[in-house]
Amino acid sequence: MAADRRIVIENCAIATVDTNDTEYANGHVVVAGNRIEAVGAGKAPEGLENVVRRIDATGHLVTPGLVNTHHHFYQWITRGLATDHNLFNWLVALYPTWARIDEPMVYAAAQGSLAMMARGGVTTAMDHHYVYPHDSGDLSGAIIRAARETGVRFTLARGSMDRSEKDGGLPPDFAVETLEGALAATEETVNKHHDASFDAMTQVAVAPCSPFSVSTELLREGAELARRLGVRLHTHGSETVEEEKFCHELFGMGPTDYFESTGWLGEDVWMAHCVHMNDSDIAAFARTKTGVAHCPSSNARLAAGIARVPDMLAAGVPVGLGVDGTASNESGELHTELRNALLINRLGAHREAALNARQALRLGTYGGAQVLGRAAEIGSLEPGKLADLVLWKLDTLAHASIADPVTALVFGAAAPVTASFVNGRQIVEDNRLLHVDEDTIARSTRAEAQRLAQISAQA
Repeated sequence: MAADRRIVIENCAIATVDTNDTEYANGHVVVAGNRIEAVGAGKAPEGLENVVRRIDATGHLVTPGLVNTHHHFYQWITRGLATDHNLFNWLVALYPTWARIDEPMVYAAAQGSLAMMARGGVTTAMDHHYVYPHDSGDLSGAIIRAARETGVRFTLARGSMDRSEKDGGLPPDFAVETLEGALAATEETVNKHHDASFDAMTQVAVAPCSPFSVSTELLREGAELARRLGVRLHTHGSETVEEEKFCHELFGMGPTDYFESTGWLGEDVWMAHCVHMNDSDIAAFARTKTGVAHCPSSNARLAAGIARVPDMLAAGVPVGLGVDGTASNESGELHTELRNALLINRLGAHREAALNARQALRLGTYGGAQVLGRAAEIGSLEPGKLADLVLWKLDTLAHASIADPVTALVFGAAAPVTASFVNGRQIVEDNRLLHVDEDTIARSTRAEAQRLAQISAQA
């Protein structure tokens, strides 16, 4: 939309998630082009020019769009498998199947993952893709194309693996890249697709998979590559007790110390899970401003444990929320993670004081923007920021008797999305995607899942 064209949203509750957690029981938002122009109480200012649309948002809560900080899109076509496994056994069971993916499969899986998140309020998505079989096509390009078609803002974390079974890792030998090949392909992806501008729709991060699937050299040289190119770094860290044991046996130190020794702590780094963190680990993350992608549903699905999110937040660690791959979180939705983050963390040491509704909403919005390095652009509703916002319908049977709208959104059932905007462009209306066809995506993901299952069975 042209910069001088305006959309006015009125008569809604608003949670801005700004520094002061400013809220309005009845307020307005004005969008001009791809930016938020005004947010405030009551009606929008009189005399606004070039208003192309007015939305009466009575019965709605408007929030920043949700920001997903960890995912594996390709897993959409291997959902429902290895449902009673811990992480290491789950990986061993599924790596041989994942190593046979190709471009059509990855494209369909990305469409499914993105569609499910977008229709549930995600406006910024992220995919950590690290499986690149030989001669499988342009997988990174397929993922980015799916994100562009869906209309979401997107970060591709270009992953890699070079430590296979023969080197003491978990992936089969045919599922990994060489050190040189992984670094070269990652650099090519950054150069081709990364946009560093304020309103970028596509960014790329350097993302070797995990300590048990990549060599020390790939971690160290990957960090050097990211900093030379000026992009962020992402990996898995401290997810399970088995990982901690693996790191002590192989490297003589725990995961956090190992990461620090390879250049993997810093304000340009975020890690997924971080379940098994002691006080010194949390202090190291806080000191270096290393971010965390908290994935409560996946952590529970794989019996990994309860991350110490309240302690991380108290120490000043940036924390966002992640869906994680849909082979370990079959729902594939981020708005359910608001609720699950709150509930699961209350099972930990802090009990009912662990998280409240507004802290959970902050994790899913501004916290995610911090983790992705985009807090200046997205994550809160403030004049000058990008127009990524969601209208949640809270006047139906599921929520109407809950007086506080933020409590309704976080504690209640998953709320319908009446409208979702990314960069000032609407991508969801009345819980349906506007720019891609959900039924077509459902059919294609089912067909590609069946094709992958057949190929794996024959192998």
